[in-house]
Parts: sequence; structure tokens; C-alpha cells
Amino acid sequence: MYWLFFIIYFSGLIMFIFSWGHFLVLLLSLEFMVIGLFLGFMDTYLFNCNNLFFCMIYLTMTVCEGVLGLSIMVMMIRLGGNDYLKNFSFLW
Repeated sequence: MYWLFFIIYFSGLIMFIFSWGHFLVLLLSLEFMVIGLFLGFMDTYLFNCNNLFFCMIYLTMTVCEGVLGLSIMVMMIRLGGNDYLKNFSFLW
């Protein structure tokens, strides 16, 4: 069962490493990695210690990270007109 979580996480990691075209694809691969980690945490905490408080905190931080990434992407599209990562330097 744990192999499924590792496969989800590492497929997101491989997608993150090899896709440097659009910012949205990068955000989706990061969310895929986060979902793999969350499923692993939930499985571990549910069967071992019956405490899902850490999982809820992790899920809350994940939602905040996703909203922050989407707001950066909206700012990139409004300023630059696209979400290509080659135009990412104007944010600095």
C-alpha cells in the first residue's frame, strides 16, 4: 500500500523536474506531490495513532500554498500576458 503513495509522490517529482514550460504545469505537479504525501501521512496516522490533527494542519497549509501559487500565476498573466517560466524574471 505504501508503494502507491511513493509512486504518486515520485511521479509528481519527475513531472516537476522535467516540465519547465508553463507555470501551471509546475503548480499541478507540486500539488500532485503534496497529495501523495498527504495520503501517506493520513494512512500512517490513521492506522498507527488515530490522530488526524497533524493531517488537518498539513492540509490547511497545502491549501494556503495552492492559493499563493495561483495568485502568483494570476499576477504573471496580468503583467506578462502568459504563464511561461521564461518570463518569470519580471517578478523580482
